[in-house]
Amino acid sequence: MESIKFSEKIEINCAPGVAFDFTQDYDRRLNWDTFLKKADLIEGATKAAKGVKAYCVAKNGLGMETEYVSFNRPKATAIKMTKGPFMFRSFLGSWTFKETQINLTEVTFLYSFTLRFPFSMIKKMIQRNLRSNVRQRLIDLKKNIEDTTTMH
Repeated sequence: MESIKFSEKIEINCAPGVAFDFTQDYDRRLNWDTFLKKADLIEGATKAAKGVKAYCVAKNGLGMETEYVSFNRPKATAIKMTKGPFMFRSFLGSWTFKETQINLTEVTFLYSFTLRFPFSMIKKMIQRNLRSNVRQRLIDLKKNIEDTTTMH
């Protein structure tokens, strides 16, 4: 099965640690993540960390359980799907946070996934949809971080 990969990035006016902490705070996740209607850490976890599992549900109703496979504050974090929609054979996602100037961080969101048949027949449509969602999530993240940090 062919793996499908894409990434999107945006520059946000903040330090990498601010962006990292903001994205990994599940108490505030739904304030900015417009793709999701549910985002919870599970199995008793109260903070994101390597080995911690999360359960998220997209607004389209599809849910996915993931596990953090890396958690390297403030540079990067990555998850892999442990249970999810049947359409995905595998799913990996990562966030990277790179300071390009003082208080300017490039946030990159990377997805890599394989699809089961018959969903593999419409892989371009699924990739386009996910890419569009990722772009919007990054725009919303930027707005929320910049609005929050200018209020303090």
